Order: sequence, then C-alpha cells, then structure tokens
Amino acid sequence: MTKFPILYWPRKTTGDSEYQLARKVINSTTGIMPDVCADDIDISAVLSANPNAAIYYPVFCGSTGWWGELLGGDAVVCDKLIISPECQLMVIESRQTCKSRGRTQLLAAEIYPSSGFFKKMNSGIATVTDMLATNTGTILALFSGHNQSQFINVLESTGNSYLGCIGQY
Repeated sequence: MTKFPILYWPRKTTGDSEYQLARKVINSTTGIMPDVCADDIDISAVLSANPNAAIYYPVFCGSTGWWGELLGGDAVVCDKLIISPECQLMVIESRQTCKSRGRTQLLAAEIYPSSGFFKKMNSGIATVTDMLATNTGTILALFSGHNQSQFINVLESTGNSYLGCIGQY
C-alpha cells in the first residue's frame, strides 16, 4: 500500500530546482504528487492525524540536528532518497506502519568528544551522519550502522550514552 506523500520544504520554492526535483522524485517513487508543507512541521501531529502518510524531509548539505525531534517519538526514518549532491530526502513514517527497506540503522548518542571514541567508531562499526554540539560540552550525534548491539557496546565502553534508534533504511 502506497503511503500518502507530504513534502516538507522549509525554503522558498520559487525557482528552486531542488524543490522541483524533490517533487519529481517523490512522484516517480510513489505515483502520487506530494502535498507540500512550507511552514514548521510537527511530525508527530501530522502522523497522528494521517497514519497513512509519509513525510519527505529534506536534509541539505551542511544542515545539522534535523533528527532530534524523532527521538522518543512515534516517527521513524524508513527510507532515504538522494535527489542531488546537496540534498537528500528522509522518508519519515509512523513506527507502527513503517516497513524498513534495508539494514542501515540510524543510531543516536550523546558523546563526549575524544579521539579514542572516534578511533573505535571509525573501525567500521558506525559512521557519523550528523552532529550537534550542546552547551554542556557534549555532542548529540547520529550514526549509521548495521549492528546496533555492537554500536551500543563500543559507545558505553567509552563512557558515552545511547539515546536510541530513529529508524532504518
């Protein structure tokens, strides 16, 4: 069953070639032209009101912290569509109706930046996808990897905290 697509686009749409490309990619993937939301979006509220929806959330090169509101909620990333070198669309659905399309998991953690931690992570366990510094000196980080238990073991062995999985694609 095809999910009803909603494209969240926080930038001006007029003359934006990535916006046009995003609509075209969604239409060719789903067979349905997406509704567009240009205002701030409350992902949980949209999915509660529309359980058969899929929100296409753009992540632009250089943007940080886009995933924070998914932690602890019902929304999860179920797929990723690359539309250009500067933009990818994260497909966000309700946890109850999401059917994962792959093995790559998105794992969130609160870390204390240290070279030892990054050396262990760079050994192929997980790859840093996004990072956001906090005013307490820690970093909220999103990793992509295939083995959640191995990730948690390394993370906790270095004194850092696992925050959860926000989906897989």
